[in-house]
Amino acid sequence: MPSAPQFIAPFASNPAESRGRLHPEPESATRTAFQRDRDRIIHCAAFRRLEYKTQVFVYHEGDYYRTRLTHSLETAQIARSICRVLGLNEDLAEALALAHDLGHTPFGHAGEDALSEAMADYGGFDHNTQTLRILTQLEERYAVFDGLNLTWETLEGTVKHNGPLLPAENGLPPAIQRYNDSHDLELATYPGPEAQVAAIADDIAYNNHDVDDGLRAGLFDLDELGDVALVGPIFAAVRQSYPNLNQSRLVHEAVRHMIGVMVDDILAESRGRLAASGCASAAEVRALGRPVIAFSEEMAANDRSLKKFLYRRMYRHYKVNRMASKARRVVQELFSLFVAEPECLPDDWRARCDAAGSRETARAVADYIAGMTDRFAFLEHQRLFEIPS
Repeated sequence: MPSAPQFIAPFASNPAESRGRLHPEPESATRTAFQRDRDRIIHCAAFRRLEYKTQVFVYHEGDYYRTRLTHSLETAQIARSICRVLGLNEDLAEALALAHDLGHTPFGHAGEDALSEAMADYGGFDHNTQTLRILTQLEERYAVFDGLNLTWETLEGTVKHNGPLLPAENGLPPAIQRYNDSHDLELATYPGPEAQVAAIADDIAYNNHDVDDGLRAGLFDLDELGDVALVGPIFAAVRQSYPNLNQSRLVHEAVRHMIGVMVDDILAESRGRLAASGCASAAEVRALGRPVIAFSEEMAANDRSLKKFLYRRMYRHYKVNRMASKARRVVQELFSLFVAEPECLPDDWRARCDAAGSRETARAVADYIAGMTDRFAFLEHQRLFEIPS
């Protein structure tokens, strides 16, 4: 098995010390365990489908807006950059960044909200749980196990990338609880440092690139960004430095500066937290009881300010609301039809069902819909509901 890089920090996740896979496999002679995890994620069907799953815009609105795939790649690049400076394991962070959106439905949060509402009486639905189901059950590629059989560290970081997963009032999601019973992911602790990096890289990529997409779509203009903390001053500085720059170049220059400033802030804050923690292993990072990778208080406030602006001016823009409304109807109508008439499902999905209206049938239908791309969901809805003239 390849050895870990010599420069890696003592609190980084070492693939040579991985807690292993649920189903034991021989180690690779050329790749570390985390490199194999990354490669398995890239080659799986759910990852390919991210190309036609959108975050805010629906696929037919234009091919220059970001998709779940481009967002995942951008998140992975930021995560690797942060890990490289902090001496953390880049491969594990990359695997986590590439996997974090696999469980998303078509049509972004509108699709997830619709499917969550439809599944309320059948065990619920959320994209984080669905990601775990894809990685451990739904991907059918290997001869002797379901899922991708990823390492403990990758699965743990995927499930807990936003922090400890404590039981809610009604308990943990059943799929997570079932898997955890057979492969304890220590859900009550913080994840390892690479998962914390992947989570904050997701935040950086999402917010900054939504500024880019929102401007391209005309949902807001440059003047409206003037009062947004951090964002306004950076755009003003770029304008002052390059007064004759066209808007496309101006936006790109400002966005890359924003990303750089945020990354620098994380590096400074995280270095201080790691030094103060005294952690000498990834296990000690998990047991610390607080995150070691974070924004400073000032940058966290700036991040909240940007989120508030985007929520008001982009995510709740009437054009986005119209797309979201259409998307919810598509998901709701597909779900209702398939649960009531599972014989309308393709044969391989119909085989997963039992009686119409049952919990097992509803779960199979949710898996089928969640795996759809935006355009496939529209085509499936068209095939089932539109009557030819």
